[in-house]
Amino acid sequence: MSPNTFKQIVLRERPVADILPDTFESKTKAFDELHVGKSQALVQVTYISLDPAMRGWLRDVRSYVPPVKIGEVMRSAGGLGVVVSVGEGSKFQKGDLVQGRFGWTEYAVADDESMEKISPPPGTTSLDFLNTLGMTGMTAYFSYRVPAGAVGALVCQLGKQAGARVIGIAGTSDKCAWLESDLGVDKALNYKSPTFREDFAKAVGYLDVYFDNVGGDILELALSRLNQHARIVLCGGISAYNDPQPKGLKGYLTLIAQRAKMQGFIVFDYADQYPVAVKKIAAGLADGSIKSKFHIVEGLQNAPSALPMLFSGANVGKLVVKVSDEPSMSSKL
Repeated sequence: MSPNTFKQIVLRERPVADILPDTFESKTKAFDELHVGKSQALVQVTYISLDPAMRGWLRDVRSYVPPVKIGEVMRSAGGLGVVVSVGEGSKFQKGDLVQGRFGWTEYAVADDESMEKISPPPGTTSLDFLNTLGMTGMTAYFSYRVPAGAVGALVCQLGKQAGARVIGIAGTSDKCAWLESDLGVDKALNYKSPTFREDFAKAVGYLDVYFDNVGGDILELALSRLNQHARIVLCGGISAYNDPQPKGLKGYLTLIAQRAKMQGFIVFDYADQYPVAVKKIAAGLADGSIKSKFHIVEGLQNAPSALPMLFSGANVGKLVVKVSDEPSMSSKL
């Protein structure tokens, strides 16, 4: 039986610095406002992914995707759901488990081309499509510093599989212990330690590849420790996302002296190769050589307060919001 109403969370105002309680607001919509057209499906959202890139989407600036508009449903980097009805000519069926960018909403009408039916490979779950088998995993796979966030955790493991000596960086002793004991990195460094700079130089020496999702002072430190022909992968800059006036780099001239390369990375450029990555990562999940961890927040209403956890380091593992249980029809799959 369909509900009379459903909830959405929209952007109320653009934050200047930190995300605040009034950055977003909840809206109650009538269920009968949802109209499914040709080659579309109505999806009940079960989980949404929370990712650092979402902070950039709140800025009204030119980027690789348009900013979220004021009053618009907050965009998500990924989501899971179950098809509850389909329009004429849709390629989906009622009960299909799908992934897509449904946004912060309990229900969404989505074009067929904007989502994908998923069938978790043996040894995996549907939730893995928001982590190691989703954008997080694709980012790590195609990007080869590695922080203890969801992307960094997988970069660590893929680096070890490739035979690299891997140094991880995290913000607590527990996260460092997890990187070393569970993920098998050669050394994990706590960037909050008063001896971090000395620890970094001792553990790293001079680096060949640096995967950066943080930016700021630690990227500056990495620039000072480059081998000749080193490569820096710029995937993100979470340390500056809430800074209204982020600082520029100072140590970039080292790139010249060491004939090194620093290049921006957007995972969408590799979309045609995702199936290869999913197959390889799924095999690692199944045999235990690749591990994943989730931090699950219950309830769509808690998404606004959960998003800032990414910037304080309060989450341990991939941060997702559980929006609803899968409807009973999914048991027939």
